[in-house]
Amino acid sequence: MADENEMNSTDDQALADEWAAALGEAGEGGQADIDALLAADAGNSTNRLAMEEFGSMPKNNGPVSLEGPNLDVILDIPVSISMEVGSTDINIRNLLQLNQGSVIELDRLAGEPLDVLVNGTLIAHGEVVVVNEKFGIRLTDVISPSERIKKLR
Repeated sequence: MADENEMNSTDDQALADEWAAALGEAGEGGQADIDALLAADAGNSTNRLAMEEFGSMPKNNGPVSLEGPNLDVILDIPVSISMEVGSTDINIRNLLQLNQGSVIELDRLAGEPLDVLVNGTLIAHGEVVVVNEKFGIRLTDVISPSERIKKLR
């Protein structure tokens, strides 16, 4: 046990010596050298821009419009839209017993509006309709953009 302590202290001393040598190679410059460099650099600050604080409002480079920022950049990005009829929780035993013709009771009443989700975020409520023998959804209530943003935070 004493041999291990001596070996650890020897390793620690060797590591400390390596750090001391590396710091010695870095130079003897201290705070005075740093202050001198900053003072010399202050004279060259005419071509530098002031740093903006993180989270500050961006500078307005163009005319202000009521439509907001130019959305053309993101208009072609695909998103997933889904309609949620309802949901329920079941245990694995009942899940494994499901087969063709099984009925699962959901947490919604018949005739209650469906949720319309875009990338998992609720954007509207609607009702099921049939159009040309295909199911569709008629939006009955659209969540305002400000409410959607509040839900993201």
